[in-house]
Amino acid sequence: MWAGLLPIGRHRDSGGYRRHAWTGADAECRDWFREQAEARGLTCEVDRNGNQWAWLGDPAEGDAVVTGSHLDSVPDGGAFDGPLGVVSAFAALDELRSRDVPLSRPLGIVNFGDEEGARFGLACVGSRLAAGQLTAEQAHRLTDGDGITLPKAMAAAGHDPDAIGADPERLARIGAFVELHVEQGRALDLSGDAVGIASSIWPHGRWRFDFRGEANHAGTTRLADRRDPMPAYAETVLAARREAELAGAVATFGKISVEPNGVNAIPSLVRGWLDSRAPGPETLDTVVDGITRAAREYADAHGIDLDVVRESFTPVVEFDHALRDELGRILGRDTGLTVPVLGTGAGHDAGILSGSVPTAMLFVRNPTGVSHSPAESATEDDCVAGVRALADVLEGLTRR
Repeated sequence: MWAGLLPIGRHRDSGGYRRHAWTGADAECRDWFREQAEARGLTCEVDRNGNQWAWLGDPAEGDAVVTGSHLDSVPDGGAFDGPLGVVSAFAALDELRSRDVPLSRPLGIVNFGDEEGARFGLACVGSRLAAGQLTAEQAHRLTDGDGITLPKAMAAAGHDPDAIGADPERLARIGAFVELHVEQGRALDLSGDAVGIASSIWPHGRWRFDFRGEANHAGTTRLADRRDPMPAYAETVLAARREAELAGAVATFGKISVEPNGVNAIPSLVRGWLDSRAPGPETLDTVVDGITRAAREYADAHGIDLDVVRESFTPVVEFDHALRDELGRILGRDTGLTVPVLGTGAGHDAGILSGSVPTAMLFVRNPTGVSHSPAESATEDDCVAGVRALADVLEGLTRR
């Protein structure tokens, strides 16, 4: 399975993946998912929001156990973020069948659409729509960098954009959702464990900073006469690093847009996107407030206008404690070992669904901690350990 998925959407020069929502690479990933489901005799369906589901048993019976993740990527992302959870889900089902495990609950595997938000700027679009955290009206206003709206992109890919929206009936069928994911950090590498259990997801959000100045000639305009937004933006980037370090949080300006974007032109607009995450909401507020305050001071000092817009926000997610503890009991039953429980600063579909259904996550060790990069990795032994852990969990949950 892994070998069949690896070439899809891989960029020849960067070695990273460009599997963005509703593109050709996305369609190939969806075909791959459907083929894997059909090869196992599963019933495959696509919901109103473009999420793919593969079922063993009748989901209408309710109380289903579902696992899976996503197949899309960030720009030039790694091979494991998302796909490891989907590949492991199919492999775990194969493992259960090899054990001849009788299942008393329906079992589902899901590929959530547009988890990374690489094309339309909002993460977890598929699961947000299903959970009612993103309205159809809001989704219809999403636009990519080429000005193509989400509805137009969906329609071009053969999906009806007028059907999108909250899907409480489908979510009501799910009794538990367990997402396996490569760890995006080094906690397991430092502890020496191949597999861990998630405790919570840090609160996080995205803010857009628009610094507006005045375009002019780079060679003929005196420094004293300039209204250049770039220095104010640059100083804000440094302020973000300082504020995050002081608070024990993270803050990143990872995307920038410049107008008119000429080598010999002073910019009229510098637009930067801030991603910030922290262990708790008060800490996150402190960090973002500090960055915004510094940005306004720098903008005022350079005669620059500044607008700050919060584009998305996800509060702290505490995964279902009973389900989390059950995972720990299942995985420690035969070995007597205590599986480490750790928090994460990365968002996931499991976090979005946590307000609607009991959710939990398993992490597989990432020896370098690198993620959202072609250098993202996990060893084959650790991936196999993840599959076996997921199979153990699915067996324990579906036989109760």
